[in-house]
Amino acid sequence: MTTDGKALTELCLENWWWAPSSVDTDLSATNAASPDRQPDMPEAARIIVHQTQAWLAAYFAGEHPTLDSAPPLSAQGTPFQHEVWDLITEIPYGQTVSYGAIAAELAERRGGRRMAAQAVGGAVKRNPITIIVPCHRVVGSGRSFGGYGGHLDVKAELLDLEGVDLSRFDLPH
Repeated sequence: MTTDGKALTELCLENWWWAPSSVDTDLSATNAASPDRQPDMPEAARIIVHQTQAWLAAYFAGEHPTLDSAPPLSAQGTPFQHEVWDLITEIPYGQTVSYGAIAAELAERRGGRRMAAQAVGGAVKRNPITIIVPCHRVVGSGRSFGGYGGHLDVKAELLDLEGVDLSRFDLPH
């Protein structure tokens, strides 16, 4: 978890494929896990960390927290990536949408030009704020489960928590 003191900038799983090898010492995962024990953490950062922890606690308790209750978000990415991430935040709790459906929706919003599902997949893969920007809800077409940064077991657990019927997917064993 990282913050710039104004917004959450990253929320990734341990050993996530793109996770930075080092983060600001005031905002490292260890410090973020217990911000009250970090007297050097700026107050603004502490507030963002608390908001994030509260959102995640509600999510894992099955309370269906909304984006409105999340901390402010400020992910770094290209304009295209932000368009995709914004669409991902519209996927309701407990539902999934295919990469192709996101590509079609984005193409429609852009005026009808075709969009490749693979381009959407590339943007989804680079989502730096997992769970809150629910990239785990994006799946492949048909019975394809899609990817999740090498953690398909985590994707399955998150979707199961949300009540998604996983039997409709071909899951790796």
